[in-house]
Amino acid sequence: MEGDLQRTVGRNLRAYREGKGLSQEAFADELGVHRTYMGGIERGERNLTLKSLERIAARIGVEPLALLEPAEREPRRTAGRRTA
Repeated sequence: MEGDLQRTVGRNLRAYREGKGLSQEAFADELGVHRTYMGGIERGERNLTLKSLERIAARIGVEPLALLEPAEREPRRTAGRRTA
């Protein structure tokens, strides 16, 4: 679906930021971007270039591909098996 990668990157960056206990403004300062730009990224409204994605990943110390990986919403169960 169109825009899925943008939303995935935004969710991953938000999760990283929240995991560090940073406000959106503090995180934007850390990355060297404006807070409204960061908000747009987190909401999946900004279409980042690969260069921007690489720069952000480098600044937070993760691989760029990690920002593109969808988070698992819930564990997958094997068909026909029940858990107690």
